[in-house]
Amino acid sequence: MLEFQNVFTEAEADAIESEFQRIKNNVYLDHAGTTLYPNSLIDASGQVLKENLFCNPHTCKVTGDLIDQARYRILQHFNTDATEYAVIFTANASAALKLVGECFNFGEDANNAGAFYYCQENHTSVLGMRELVRTKRLYVLTKDEILENLKHTNGVDKNGFDAEISSNGRSELKTNSLVAYSAQCNFSGYKMPLDTIAAIQKYGLVEHGTHVGHEPNGKEAAESNFYICLDTASYVASNFLDLRKYKPDFCCISFYKMFGFPTGVGALLVSRRGQTVLQKRYYGGGTVNIAMTLQNFHEKRPNFTTRFEDGTLPFLTITALLEGFRVLERLVPATEKQLPVQRISAHVYALAKYGHDSLAALRHTNGAPLIEFYNHNGYEDITLQGGVVTFNVLHDDGTYVGFAEVSCIAAVHNVQIRTGCFCNPGACQWFLHLSNADIRKQYEAGHVCSDFTDLVDGLPTGAVRMSFGYMTRVSDVDKAVAMIRDCYLTTAAERLRIMESVKLPEVLRHVPQRLKPQLKRICIYPIKSCGAFDITSAWPLTNSGFKYDRAWMIVDVNGMAITQKHFTRLCLIRPLVKLKEEILELRFPGMAAVQLPLKMNAVDESKRVESTFCQSKVCNDLVEGLDCGEEVGKWLSDCLETSGLRLVRQNAERRTQDGVSKDISLANQAQFLLVNRASVRWLANKVETEKEPLDYTVDRFRGNLILETATPFEENSFEEISIGGVDFKVEGFCTRCQMICIDQHNGQKTNEPLRTIAREFSGKIRFGIYLSLKQPQAENSLVSCSAEVRIKKQEEHGAEQ
Repeated sequence: MLEFQNVFTEAEADAIESEFQRIKNNVYLDHAGTTLYPNSLIDASGQVLKENLFCNPHTCKVTGDLIDQARYRILQHFNTDATEYAVIFTANASAALKLVGECFNFGEDANNAGAFYYCQENHTSVLGMRELVRTKRLYVLTKDEILENLKHTNGVDKNGFDAEISSNGRSELKTNSLVAYSAQCNFSGYKMPLDTIAAIQKYGLVEHGTHVGHEPNGKEAAESNFYICLDTASYVASNFLDLRKYKPDFCCISFYKMFGFPTGVGALLVSRRGQTVLQKRYYGGGTVNIAMTLQNFHEKRPNFTTRFEDGTLPFLTITALLEGFRVLERLVPATEKQLPVQRISAHVYALAKYGHDSLAALRHTNGAPLIEFYNHNGYEDITLQGGVVTFNVLHDDGTYVGFAEVSCIAAVHNVQIRTGCFCNPGACQWFLHLSNADIRKQYEAGHVCSDFTDLVDGLPTGAVRMSFGYMTRVSDVDKAVAMIRDCYLTTAAERLRIMESVKLPEVLRHVPQRLKPQLKRICIYPIKSCGAFDITSAWPLTNSGFKYDRAWMIVDVNGMAITQKHFTRLCLIRPLVKLKEEILELRFPGMAAVQLPLKMNAVDESKRVESTFCQSKVCNDLVEGLDCGEEVGKWLSDCLETSGLRLVRQNAERRTQDGVSKDISLANQAQFLLVNRASVRWLANKVETEKEPLDYTVDRFRGNLILETATPFEENSFEEISIGGVDFKVEGFCTRCQMICIDQHNGQKTNEPLRTIAREFSGKIRFGIYLSLKQPQAENSLVSCSAEVRIKKQEEHGAEQ
């Protein structure tokens, strides 16, 4: 049993809990998104508005004085004052970053202007600065490349630069470069060591990262003065930013992350040094001494802050900031050794470590971990890790559970968590090991920011994040961990039952369907061993299987059926069944198509009677067929560069198999072959080489019914399956041969996936299951991809899923 060391006294914890009674039975764990506001903050803010008359600050001194008080209090919170930093009010932290991007002066000479550097693990709002900065030199830095600058800290005063260096930096240089990174990553909770600020400002960058822009005229950027834009939105919500010790040039803040209320107001803190390189062109109301209409003339106000705050500030909202500081200090009072926010930092870190360690202890019955975590340094050092735990849930075979499903389960249990990439695509890409091609593929598959497309070909598009605030209790963490334990150390059927027991939010209602078996594709192979005809809607049945499935075969001059084992290019012959036109069209790369009728009319019957009957062996069974004529035979011979080939159609739906007449076409063993896409995905992830698109691997197995279940190899326990009212029974496993080593899209042989199947299953080369119809079908019976799929498993003794 893990122990949790309380940071707050019992009386403090009770006082905090009394402020958040509205939470009731809910568990709120999205404080990195926004923390919760205490009741007394709303009461106090409302009381201030009711007791005072606030007018437009451009004309009302009382309102203007209150705004100045708010600026002073903000600077005091960060241990600085107006002699060192200016406070510019903005709509939020993103607006603060936008302001820096628009106004930063990179230098006078366009060919030698400075560069914009940004960390890969950054909020989307930092990436947006690329579109505004007045330089074409763009570089992305990894976390480790920024940390390389700590090599210089031995020569830097730990209390920052002296006044002259801090104000002027390396101002003798003609160009300025801007470096943007987060004080705390909102994806992983990693805290960037703030000693990097002074090191970069004084010495420049050790590593210049990956070039993502271009160099005008092929020239390299000249040596620059380096300025730091620190995204502190996540950091200051639960950490103390000491601006006496660390002096970034620009800091962006969103106050709702600190207090929960109000929204719609943030700030940009600009150091004295930073004020020298912000040049704003636009001017709005209140920012100029004079502006003329009939002449293009204006003069900006001399006060730095006033020049950047266009129009009327949200002055009624700003009044609530003062109350926010007061309430926070009352609920989390300072101690002899720690400020309120330092105590909050200790509390959320302790919760994060407790939550991480509790989740890390969860294991599947086979010993595999339930959770995959995303962090850089673990949870042993509060200086490097904040109050965030980010992870994905794993199946017992190591495949991923989609974060949308976790959202559903959390919603059922009244647990509020955050899922996705948290507007931090770079960190998401790094931690999930996604290539640029992977991300493009996910986008082409329909995934966009903030949606619930959580898995594409088995790879996650995001993660699950739990983040903590000063009002989070250890019991909240216990409830969240218990939810994950109880729901994911069980079956998919049980999770489905849980989700169907309540009404889910609209955006999540599609998720339970994914836990049900779904028929994704229907494939038929009109000509044995040739390419597939892919059906994504519905297809008619006959008593021998799907209509026109393996109804034809190609035989050599001896009347023996040929297969891909010796003619790998057979897979490139693509049959197209045109039901309305009653035509089978054959296509092959570089050749004109050839057509033949699906049905025999009187003329065709006459020709067929005159055709040569052949006896052919198919998998040791005797098959009687009808020759389809000279034209298609010559076409096939040209395709495969083999003389004497003929196309033969099976003469009847029944064939003699092992001496018994059965309803079966030219398929090897049974009427239908079912392949589980989830199982193929599992296998593809096990293949160490020769990676290919998942659907290409699925195609190697040449299944008729391409099913997808919640977990791999569920099909191995199937006894019966019903698809839209058509009942099938399982005939056994499909034993595989070298055919699955042929890429069905180019005809090339590989070693996979047969080698991996043999390795993973101790030499048993079985993959997929054979099915047959339980009873004869009516003439117009159809199987549709949209039909409901119901399963009866062997161990369920009649129970249905």
